[in-house]
Parts: sequence; C-alpha cells; structure tokens
Amino acid sequence: MALQQNAIKRKEMLLITAVALGTLLNPLNTTMISVALARLQEDFQLTFADVSWLISTYYLASAIGQPLMGKWSDLFGRKKVFMIGLLLVTLSSCLAPLAPSFGWLIGFRIIQALGSSALFPSGMAMIRSQISANQAKALGIVSIFSGTSAAFGPSIGGFLLHYGDWPLIFLCNFPFIIASFLLAWKVFPKDPKTSGRASDMDWPGVALFSATIFMWLLFFLSLAGEISLWMLAISAGLTYALYRYEIGHSKPFINVAFLKSNRNVTLIYVQFILTNMAFYSIMFGIPSYLQRVQMMDAQQAGLVMLSIAGFSVIVTPLVSRWIDRSGSRPSLLFGTLSVVAGSLLLLLIRDQASVATIFLVLCVLGIANGFNNLGMQTALYDYVKKSETGIASGLFMTSRFMGTILSSSLLAALFGKNITTPHLHSMAWVCAGLGVLMFVLTVRMPRADKQEAVE
Repeated sequence: MALQQNAIKRKEMLLITAVALGTLLNPLNTTMISVALARLQEDFQLTFADVSWLISTYYLASAIGQPLMGKWSDLFGRKKVFMIGLLLVTLSSCLAPLAPSFGWLIGFRIIQALGSSALFPSGMAMIRSQISANQAKALGIVSIFSGTSAAFGPSIGGFLLHYGDWPLIFLCNFPFIIASFLLAWKVFPKDPKTSGRASDMDWPGVALFSATIFMWLLFFLSLAGEISLWMLAISAGLTYALYRYEIGHSKPFINVAFLKSNRNVTLIYVQFILTNMAFYSIMFGIPSYLQRVQMMDAQQAGLVMLSIAGFSVIVTPLVSRWIDRSGSRPSLLFGTLSVVAGSLLLLLIRDQASVATIFLVLCVLGIANGFNNLGMQTALYDYVKKSETGIASGLFMTSRFMGTILSSSLLAALFGKNITTPHLHSMAWVCAGLGVLMFVLTVRMPRADKQEAVE
C-alpha cells in the first residue's frame, strides 16, 4: 500500500513538473527579451517605439491566445493542446534566430506567444483533473514557477547576451521544452474522446475581442505623438459591441455575464491589470535605461535586475505564511504601498548613479512584486466558487496580458525615440500613481471575516 502511494505521489510530482516547465515559457519569454531591446535596435536600425512592437504583439497574441487555447483544451483534449503548444514554441524558437528582418522576428514571436499560451490553461486543467489531494499546493507550485520566471527573465537574458547574441534568448528555451515534452508524453493520461468541433467556438466573439484589443493597442501606442480621437472612438465602440454580443451569447468567448455578476472578482482583475502595467513597465524600461544611459553592458544590466527577481523569491514564502494567517488583504496593502515607495525611490536615480543605489531601489520593487503576485492570486480565489475556477483563471491571465499591453504602450509613449533620466522619472511618477490606485482598490476589498461565502 505504501509503495503504491509513493508511486502515485511520484507520478503526480512528475505531472506538476511537466506543467511547471511548460507554463514558465510564456512569462520567461515576455521579460527575457527586455535586455536585448537595445541590441535589437542597433541590429535592425530601430527606435524604441519601433522595437516596442516586439513586446506589444507578443502580449496581444498572448491575451487572445490564453482564453482561446483554454477553450480548445476543453473541446479537443488537454494533453493534445499542451503538446501542440510545445511544438509551436519549438518551431518559433528554431526560426526566430534566423529571422531575415524585424517583421519576420515579430511573426515568429507571435507563433511563440500562441504556443506558450496553450500551456497554462491546458496544464492547470490537467492538474485539477488528475490531482485531488493537496491540489491547492500543486497549483501554487505552478503559479510560483510562472511568476518568478518573469522576474528572472532579464537576468537570464543578460547572461545570454553577454556570452552570445540575442538569438540565444530563443535557443535557451529548448531544455525546458524537451523536459516538459518528455514528461508530459510519459505521465499525462490520454485524452478522452471528445465531441468538440471547431464550430463550437464563439468565433464572432474571438474576432470582436481580437479587434477590440488591437484597436486599444493602436490607440495607446498613438499617445507617443498626437492623441488619435478616431482610434479612441473605434476602440470604445468595439468594446461596447463586444459587451452587447457576449452578454447575450450562450457560450461566450469572454464571459461578460460572469464579470457582471462578480463585482469583487472584476475589481481584482482591474487591480491585476494595474499591477502588471507597473511591473512590466519597470521590467522593460529599466534594462534599456541601464544600457542606454548608465552605459552598462547586457550582463551588468541583468545582474542589477536580479535584485527584483531575488527579493521577489525571498519574500514569497513569508508572504504565503502571512496570507495563510491573515488573508490576502494585509499583504496586498503592504505590497501596493511598496509599489508607491519603490517607484518614488526611482526619482533618486540620476545620470551616472551608483550601481548600489540602483540595486537597492530595485530591491524594494522586487519585494513589492513578491507581495502583489501571490496576494492577487489568492485574493481571486477568495471570491470564486470551485465550479468557477476555470473561467476565473482564464480571465485572470487575460487581465495580466492587458496590463502588459498597457505597459508597452506606456513605454513607447514615454521613451519614444530616446531614453533619458527625465523619461525614467516620468515613468516612476506614473507607476507611483498606479500604486496609489492599487492601494485604493485593496482598501475597498471586504475584510477576511466579511467576505462573501464561497462554496
């Protein structure tokens, strides 16, 4: 009996490892490219606004791909979608280093985003269906892999650029892909026969959502120059059309009715959008600033950025215990105030600032990331029924990418054609403002003893 239980636990751990190694590919590749932006600007003769499309299109494809691939995994099988996702990442990682132009590189990154977007929803669904005991712990392990890989991305990218060039950023995916593929092939159970068809998808909803996200992206990128009122009008019109269409659909692509009936959950999504807008503005803005203004090489910039990743990982176990004892709200109050404090401390950075000053400032932002990342995930499930976990998780990831899209638009507007210390300070003020909004949204959360009963 004991041997049988050990065998089951071993298989479950291998399954969790397979999912974790797959799901880290998307967040890792979102931030790993950040230290290569300056090099790509030189290689392809681009401005920062131009190269920001490499970030924006990845986020755009991910925002659309997460709910789309989640639906497909339900319709056609979780193992099948997970394996196809890994194959798409493999294809893009092979082709991207050979890209003959910047346009081709964007195309290969979009394939990478779609492939990696298949891994989180199908992998999390696989864990929920195969692991019954300690399921929360299993989901927490995957979430930690997903969250910390984004924080470590710039540091890993910096080392790769130091010892090679930007193509290594794509080639380094292969150890994770191979390990995840072999484990998934071995331990994932076969998909049951499904009656899912492509026609079961809400394709008009997919098209409307894609068009809406794309138009908002164009509008925010236009803020680097003159404000485009016609883009604003079209974006708002598409948003309303999406709402009216999805609210009346029986199987919507974006479940508007769920958002409408769960006000606390909707506000958590709004807060998570703001959280990621601030976090990714820093994760992409700082490495380019360090290389352009502080004259660091890629490896030095990566080492300095390690302060964010390191402190994020260090505080995560402490945050976990605090949340278990007091709920999500206190940790989020501290985390949001840390965003405000860390952003304002960026104002201390001047031209030719000491590495120690920059490192210490970023440590505060790393602590903030650790508190907010875990706090937001646990806060979500405080207000979600178990039967709603799937849809809530999918929309949670979509809101993450909405925030990252806004961050790339913000950086394009602030850094545009040039990166200077005053531009960094402008970004700091914006992030501090976002932190204040996050704090206000946390304050309005019901206390742990006043939360609505969740089945």
